Amino acid sequence: MATRPTSDRLRETLFNVLAPRIRGAALLDLYAGSGAVGIEALSRGAAAVAFIERAPAATAVLRGNLERLGIRAGFHIHAAAVGAWLRRGKAGTATKKAEVFDLVFLDPPWDAEAEYASTLGLLGGAAAGMLAAGALVIAEHRRKQALEARYGRLERTRLLEQGDAALSFYALGAGEPTTESLQRQELQNS
Repeated sequence: MATRPTSDRLRETLFNVLAPRIRGAALLDLYAGSGAVGIEALSRGAAAVAFIERAPAATAVLRGNLERLGIRAGFHIHAAAVGAWLRRGKAGTATKKAEVFDLVFLDPPWDAEAEYASTLGLLGGAAAGMLAAGALVIAEHRRKQALEARYGRLERTRLLEQGDAALSFYALGAGEPTTESLQRQELQNS
């Protein structure tokens, strides 16, 4: 009951926007649940997907979905809490380079509103090194839940609303807000 899969319609909208970027991309699927978004990315030509999901029941469903679809390569499943995984993975180790992602999708449980700020804050701060140049971070959230225009170096570039859900798109900007981002934020707040 804690898992709320992304609707087919919203997933179609998401992948219409991502179409020019998906082939050959490395996708990080945070709060992966059933894996629908990451699996769709693989089916559309993503080179690799890292699924992060801590709920054992959801992880079992994710593994089952991959198995039923015959997907045996191009992914890793990490059974971990998202924040802990991001903090561990941000720097890599002496023997392994940190993973770098072109696309990041996050869809925490809608009732866990603090997860949005925490995760986006990490991606715009301490874990920003996990984002490739030009990376895009997409957060699915309640339409009525306003996410910040900026989390550290992450700056919202687009907001799509559909039914009760919304997709906020973020990209890495400079360390400080730009005049353009401040003007965009003023327009969004008015």
